Amino acid sequence: MTTGFSSNSCRFADYFVICGLDTESGLEPDELSGENFEQSPLRRTFKSKVLAHYPENVEWSPFDQDAVGMLCMPKGLAFRTQADTREPQFHSFIITREDGSRTYGFALTFYEEVTSKQICSAMQTLYHMHNAEQYDILHTPTTPRCPEDQRHLHPHPLNPHPQHMLLPTPSISRLQRFNSYDISRDTLYVSKCICLIAPMAFPQACRKVLQQLHQAVSSPQPPPLPLESYVYNILYEVPLPPAGRSLKFSGVYGPVVCQRPSTAELPLFDFPISQVFELLGVENVLQLFTCALLEIQILLYSQHYQRLMTVAESITALMFPFQWQHVYVPILPASLLHFLDAPVPYLMGLHSNGEGDRTKLELPQEANLCFVDIDNHFIELPEDLPLFPNKLEFIQEISEVLLAFGVSPEGNPLHSQGQAKHWGFRSTDMVTDRRNGNLASSPLNSYLLRENETIARLQALVKRTGVSLEKDASSNKDLKVQCDEEELKMHQLNIQVREVFANRFTQMFADYEVFVIQPNQDKESWFSNRDQMQNFDKASFLSDQPEPYLPFLSRFLETQMFASFIDSKILCHDDEDKEHTLRVFDSRVDKIRMLNVRTPTLRTSMYQTCTNIDEAGKKRGNPTSSSSPLCITPEKAIEMRVVKIDHTALHPHLLDMKIGQGRYEHGFFPRLQSDVLSTGPVSNKWAKRSAPAQWRRKDRQKQHAEHLYLDNDQREKYIQEARNLGTTIRQPKLSNLSPSVIAQTNWKFVEGLLKECRNKTKRMLVEKMGREAVELGHGEVSITGVEENTLIASLCDLLERIWSHGLQVKQGKSALWSHLLHYQESKEKTDAAPAGLGPPERRKSDAGAALAPLKVSLIRDMRHIQNIGEIKTDVGKARAWVRLSMEKKLLSRHLKKLLSDHELTKKLYKRYAFLRCDDEKEQFLYHLLSFNAVDYFCFTNVFTTIMIPYHVLVIPSKKLGGSMFTANPWVCVSGELAETGVLQIPKHTQEITFECQNLGKLTTVQMGHDNSGLYAKWLVEYVMVRNEITGHAYKFPCGRWLGKGVDDGSLERVLVGELVTPNSENEDRMCRTPPMQQSPGMMRRFVTISPNSKPKLNTGQIQEGVGEAINGIVKHFHKPEKERGSLTLLLCGEYGLVWALEQVFQHGFKSPRLFKNVFIWDFLEKSQVYFESAEQREVTPDENWQTRVRHFCRFMRAINSTSRNIGKDGKFQMLVCLGARDHLLHHWIALLADCPITVQMYEDTALIKDRSLVNSLIRVLQTLQEFNITLEASLVKGIGI
Repeated sequence: MTTGFSSNSCRFADYFVICGLDTESGLEPDELSGENFEQSPLRRTFKSKVLAHYPENVEWSPFDQDAVGMLCMPKGLAFRTQADTREPQFHSFIITREDGSRTYGFALTFYEEVTSKQICSAMQTLYHMHNAEQYDILHTPTTPRCPEDQRHLHPHPLNPHPQHMLLPTPSISRLQRFNSYDISRDTLYVSKCICLIAPMAFPQACRKVLQQLHQAVSSPQPPPLPLESYVYNILYEVPLPPAGRSLKFSGVYGPVVCQRPSTAELPLFDFPISQVFELLGVENVLQLFTCALLEIQILLYSQHYQRLMTVAESITALMFPFQWQHVYVPILPASLLHFLDAPVPYLMGLHSNGEGDRTKLELPQEANLCFVDIDNHFIELPEDLPLFPNKLEFIQEISEVLLAFGVSPEGNPLHSQGQAKHWGFRSTDMVTDRRNGNLASSPLNSYLLRENETIARLQALVKRTGVSLEKDASSNKDLKVQCDEEELKMHQLNIQVREVFANRFTQMFADYEVFVIQPNQDKESWFSNRDQMQNFDKASFLSDQPEPYLPFLSRFLETQMFASFIDSKILCHDDEDKEHTLRVFDSRVDKIRMLNVRTPTLRTSMYQTCTNIDEAGKKRGNPTSSSSPLCITPEKAIEMRVVKIDHTALHPHLLDMKIGQGRYEHGFFPRLQSDVLSTGPVSNKWAKRSAPAQWRRKDRQKQHAEHLYLDNDQREKYIQEARNLGTTIRQPKLSNLSPSVIAQTNWKFVEGLLKECRNKTKRMLVEKMGREAVELGHGEVSITGVEENTLIASLCDLLERIWSHGLQVKQGKSALWSHLLHYQESKEKTDAAPAGLGPPERRKSDAGAALAPLKVSLIRDMRHIQNIGEIKTDVGKARAWVRLSMEKKLLSRHLKKLLSDHELTKKLYKRYAFLRCDDEKEQFLYHLLSFNAVDYFCFTNVFTTIMIPYHVLVIPSKKLGGSMFTANPWVCVSGELAETGVLQIPKHTQEITFECQNLGKLTTVQMGHDNSGLYAKWLVEYVMVRNEITGHAYKFPCGRWLGKGVDDGSLERVLVGELVTPNSENEDRMCRTPPMQQSPGMMRRFVTISPNSKPKLNTGQIQEGVGEAINGIVKHFHKPEKERGSLTLLLCGEYGLVWALEQVFQHGFKSPRLFKNVFIWDFLEKSQVYFESAEQREVTPDENWQTRVRHFCRFMRAINSTSRNIGKDGKFQMLVCLGARDHLLHHWIALLADCPITVQMYEDTALIKDRSLVNSLIRVLQTLQEFNITLEASLVKGIGI
């Protein structure tokens, strides 16, 4: 025996283990497994021990006694009497070592008679004590049933849920008979387990080996050889089959065959996928698959250990080429239930005792949990789960494969209990035989039936495939298949379903390599900065994807499994380096690229079905086509391997044992002779004979790693270290469960949560600020909204995980919301004052003088959320509250306030909880504080249909106050989502609060009055509007009169607003989102009392103003749609396009008599009159001129004839907006520059008379032609053009 990877490491099994009752230590109750003592002694669990394992130790795979003991018998020992069923049960399990490598275990549990008198009398004593306690309960007639009766209700095939039957109160005689163990009359049995520990998962082969060993002990005839010979054979003389080969070896009574895929095929997988679809149905499997890909916490729940294992292994195998990176414990031993508290993604399996239902299960957190009740065909999903791309077509494709093998896509839980039988019937029988729970009469009509018209095609397909299956069977009769027909069918179905799933990823990520960002530094520094690096250009990749894929893909790209996949891609430059999964995936991607040579940018949501299967079908029909080894399909390869066995292992033989050794008592599995089993053959001549030399010498490490997803070189270790928490705890330590170990595990969790928080906040800020600083220009695909939502949803998920870590008692599905409710309750008790929170904290804002600031109140924000009727669940409320706090820039402050109630935190959380680690908590709040640097609208943009109170305040000019104002004012507020309609304002207070559906970000306020009373003139400084929930305040500057005979005679104006940033008077403006227009440093417009008071700008400044305004509009259209600010602001806002053109027309305007105001509109009306008369006189230079004149006059007439009371400046604004929309402004400037009226009304120095300046103005305005300008309704109300 040489090093760890000698030829021995290619052995089929490393250990043979026996677990059960240690008669010397007697009955020890297993407190850790949490069983209560109200149950009868036969129903309690007792500690099991590892009684023996052979050999003592193997250096390449040290024996982990605690883990093996726990997982062989996760619930400890079970006792039965002759009245109970005692069928042997097989299950497999997995042990994940700290380096991420895996070992598989295969266990067969059976019952043996208890021969020890002490144990029997101990059981009798326990029953006497128990019956004495139960006697009182007997005489209460209300008990529907006693727990003991439960065990006699074995699931009947037609009634799988006996716990729903209410039984009459047991009589005394029944109690004595069934509820007791009588040492003189009953035989006591106890569970025992034999187990193989192996480096690879061959469950089918191991099941046969163990069943045959058990049969050898239980059958009346002794086996041909002593048991030691068979165990020695499997441990030392049966090798692992090499890649792409099959192996046959001998069990006690019959041959066992196993085969292993080649390096070009999908990795080894030997569990029956069909069983997963039968237990859950395609629809549920796909939902579970989606949850696993998005790294949501998954808890599987079943009475059968093997089902837990099969579902977990199948789901992770279907993820190819991605690998689950987090805690993975398909069977969670009862003593490790505290591990459900883990605040990280996990995939765990929990054993149900078959009594009670889901509601009795106390789970620490359910905000982001996928709960799968396997036995009851039921799955509970987290909220907001995105759809898997092309879900309906995908379901249909999987269903067609299943139907071809006679498996109902709807699932059939009863059927899968007789799993071995289910390959026996043909799919033609399925349609005629309604009892099989087939499609024709399935009670579980999922939406596949409702929404998918293809179901008719599927049923036709069943009939067709029924025939083809028969043909298939006959053509195979000539071939002598070495393993059972059922097993071959299982392999064929497995490979077809896995190919369909793998094909989805090869299609979705066909051009992923283009977007991998190769590091530009050496590997060492790349590893040390791994967390800060982006390894994939997500934005570009997503901008190529079809719209319906985005919700799923944007979340998937954020997962650990995707990041690890890309890391491994970066780390291996050539094919030799590549991990097996990556090599297989890349070869498939290359094949797809060759098949459809398409440009990566032309992504469509066209569904491409899997071609590997079709090829397999064709090959079956035409055997000659497979002459070239390249076109052998995976399915064909399996068939060839099992028809022609590549290797046969040595047969079991007599060992060098003393006479009398190796005998045993019938019905009892003995402890074996450890001396003969402790070492293998010295010269290893068996291994040499059975294994060709090439397998032994060939780089064993690679061979071993090929189908266990690990590569033992430096690379894996690096990735492990570089990656965060999920990889540091792949599986809880299954050994010493001392408080210190639990504390250490929790400390790792706390550190991991903090690190995750740091990375998330950083990623979100980079996302926001990076978009403002660098315009990526990915065309029109609006993806940022999706991405922002993804990041905020993952932040909410992180907060939920932090809040559920170390909870004392779980209440409701959201730990965060539950804590907030406790806080609300305690505060409302202490503060009798309504909603008071001590002294009101005020937030400064530059509208401070005008609007009384909103109180900063955690409770008030909670009330806002509680008042939203649309949000029904606790998880939804918590998420909404986080979004609102983010938008108000109060998240860190609110959470600090919440956690400042130390008494409450102590009451709700255990000492080790994250929220009670003070330093980490402080750092966490500090990271959240960084969100205040950017503006989020994550509440306003998501809850678009809710009712929101708004407060409007009109500020009249202080100089000419509106105290004498007699008319009745009104406003109409518009936002990106809706507008309010006309709202009357009380003229005394000039403010109003109203409630309406969410308007989105506010854009304009139309205001005016009805011109009634003696003094109907009103000078308004500005209008403030505030969203009373988010606290966002908008300022709409006016600075003009409203009234007849004053200013431009306008009775209504459209004002354009801008978000007011808090603290803007004492801080520079922080980075803003969406980017608002920054004003060029020009003077504010003065109140127009006489035209002479307007600031005079020179032609250079005016040109600069026009350039800035046009530039703002061009930039606006070059941004992704979701990030564009308000176009109205760029047209009509301060220093917008309307203002700039106003300066052009006011330059050099001849000053009239002293007290008369002349407006640009007067000049335009005179020009209109001139043009109309010129047209009638037919003085037309050319046709172009005529068209332009016609347009101009039509717009002028339409604006003049509107019923609205807008003044002359309002009309000018409307004309500019319509001209910009219809791309006519540059034509009109050219017309007016040549018009004789211009000569009359402008001085010679006027800009409009300078030919070269006018030409450059026309060129600048022409740049607007390429943009599709859509005007807000409020700007063009009442105009029918």
